[in-house]
Amino acid sequence: MPTVELLFSALPEHVRTARLVAAAVARRAGVDEAVLDEVRLAVGEACSRAVGLHRSSGVDTPVRVLLTEDEKKFSISVGDEIPVVDGTAAQAAVPSARPESSPDEAESTEAEDEGQMGLAVISGLVDDVEVIDGENGGLIRMTWPTTAP
Repeated sequence: MPTVELLFSALPEHVRTARLVAAAVARRAGVDEAVLDEVRLAVGEACSRAVGLHRSSGVDTPVRVLLTEDEKKFSISVGDEIPVVDGTAAQAAVPSARPESSPDEAESTEAEDEGQMGLAVISGLVDDVEVIDGENGGLIRMTWPTTAP
């Protein structure tokens, strides 16, 4: 079960690097060539979502990406460190419609909306996707079948 771990600062310019690494490792793992664009797009969405959550919540820890090759599948997990508070992610605690919202609150709500849109895109690209929210942050796990070598 070879695994590649990628940690990067929560900056939008690093998302492209994560996409390129994911596509290269997926290709090496045996993911069908026709699916590599979907892998790139899905990883880009998941990483962009994590970067947005970190930035809107003021979290300075890196975004974590695990690329794991198993016997007949290839998985990518993208983790953020935005904790869940009372069943809701910290960034989702801001109501989406406030009559007098400050720019920071509006930015947080916008990040939440973009995060939900990103999850919808990922769900459309990946057949096997799992979203986990926990005390220590969230995780998006995406899995693709591999071909035998």
